[in-house]
Amino acid sequence: MQPFTVLTGVAAPLRIINVDTDMIIPKNYLKTIKRTGLGKGLFAEMRFTPDGEEIPGFVLNQPAYRKAQILVAGDNFGCGSSREHAPWALLDYGIRCVISTSFADIFYNNCFKNGILPIVVSPQELVSLFEDAERGANATVTVDLELQEIRGPDGGVIRFEIDPFRKHCLLNGLDDIGLTLEKAASIEAFEQKLADRPWA
Repeated sequence: MQPFTVLTGVAAPLRIINVDTDMIIPKNYLKTIKRTGLGKGLFAEMRFTPDGEEIPGFVLNQPAYRKAQILVAGDNFGCGSSREHAPWALLDYGIRCVISTSFADIFYNNCFKNGILPIVVSPQELVSLFEDAERGANATVTVDLELQEIRGPDGGVIRFEIDPFRKHCLLNGLDDIGLTLEKAASIEAFEQKLADRPWA
């Protein structure tokens, strides 16, 4: 998993509440178990017409936000079914951070396991971040995980809270497998001890 340390980039404003996982990645994209290639299906029903034409009004289709790495979204982001394809699609598109006032629990947990930083802010802070994001490509936002800060284009700073263990995992690029491999020496020593035991 790619570590998350400091991310500076364009933040796309998605002023929609209750964005569920079916909106993030529609069900017809769930046939794969691969984590790659899902970016094309991200918000597909809002990005494209049934004929596959881009819908110009959708934020990620606008020139300023096509390469956005940060998403500023309305309340209760990631609700609905517990599909892990939702963070896979975000990550494959290039989104490394989602900021909202609240997240569905399963989606929130899945983000950390896939190298995405979900940040919870207050409603007042979200209003400020929407205003920054709506300035387009001329205004970039910096997310500093080590300092737990969001820095706006005009120098404003928003502090955020994060569980220390999850912070450690993101900073070091550790998913569940990576955490297990950190104990590789102890695991090998235990297995060797079992192998040397004189079973009767």
